[in-house]
Amino acid sequence: MTKERGNKKLRVGIVVSDKMDKTVVVKVDNIIKHPTYKKYIKRSVTCKAHDELNDCAAGDKVLIVESRPLSKDKRWRVREIIEKRVSV
Repeated sequence: MTKERGNKKLRVGIVVSDKMDKTVVVKVDNIIKHPTYKKYIKRSVTCKAHDELNDCAAGDKVLIVESRPLSKDKRWRVREIIEKRVSV
């Protein structure tokens, strides 16, 4: 029986850059409601995620999961590629 270590955060985002070795930069969009004006605003944050096999390319939609610190900036791992970018 494998024991799960807590609830890890999952995020879905778009790969912005894949120029580093085994690392991708993922842009995650959040839609929040403004506290005063009650309008919805799109906020985005970029995360560096570990891509062990260098499978991801710019434009891919990926699922990333929170992990232990892997380097100074990397705190996420790519769990799966949800949708590959169609190359023309």
